[in-house]
Amino acid sequence: MWPRDKRGYAWVMPKLLSAAEVARYHKDGFHFPIRVLPAAEARSYRDRLETAERAAGGPLAGDRRHKVHLLYTWANELARHPAILDAVEDVIGPDILCWSTTFFTKEAHSSSFVSWHQDATYWGLSTDDVITAWVAFADAPVASGAMKFWPGSHLKNQLEHRDTFDQNNLLTRGQEIAVDVPDGAGVDVTLKAGEMSLHHVLLVHGSGPNTTDDRRIGFAIRYIPPHVRQLKVRDSAMLVRGRDSHGNFDMEPEPRADLDPAALAAHRDATERSVKALYSGTDRKQFRA
Repeated sequence: MWPRDKRGYAWVMPKLLSAAEVARYHKDGFHFPIRVLPAAEARSYRDRLETAERAAGGPLAGDRRHKVHLLYTWANELARHPAILDAVEDVIGPDILCWSTTFFTKEAHSSSFVSWHQDATYWGLSTDDVITAWVAFADAPVASGAMKFWPGSHLKNQLEHRDTFDQNNLLTRGQEIAVDVPDGAGVDVTLKAGEMSLHHVLLVHGSGPNTTDDRRIGFAIRYIPPHVRQLKVRDSAMLVRGRDSHGNFDMEPEPRADLDPAALAAHRDATERSVKALYSGTDRKQFRA
């Protein structure tokens, strides 16, 4: 008999992760590395991203850095990649919504960083049944500003945060936890291009500057099961596996072509909803550049 999760659902045989890996995820709040793309395929996704960046006149920024799967067919394809979804299903079950996608890119020799934080702080979601798949488009050694995870910190529940809006902080509000992470507690999340990590929405994590000669490019995909609700606004999401029997989110359409009018309209609608939730309590009306 497979163990049951906290909602009482019986686990089935894992699709990609082992039962021991799923157990460690629940204990530590994360699991890595997971190879989901061959190196050559990861390079092809990087090439498509950088083609889009050249067309845009620079790295994706502001609204265009978020909900990217609604704008580009290749980003939507990756959010639906079977290997990624198999690993996610092993943790949250067979019915999966893609709630958001975001690029976290640090240019070579960049001072950009991510402060110690928990993802859930301003998201407005009803439960912590949320998982982030962070896919590396380029190698992410420690010197590139690889993520650090604080093992077991997801079991501390929601911690107090403060907003900094630091211009070098890649987070929407520059938020950081208002408690100190013990020295040496962080685990370096080094990844090769085509590998990914998984982490829990309440796991404390952060990352430092990139001191290498290459870009550090991470594509963060946030997945939720359909029973999760948005408490701040009427939100939208995309069904990527299984079925939605709850109707808590308006369904987002797949892009038929990169940046076509329908894709741009769907993206504008979705990001306006996201901004209302993420920046609730501030005077901000759009994502930071």
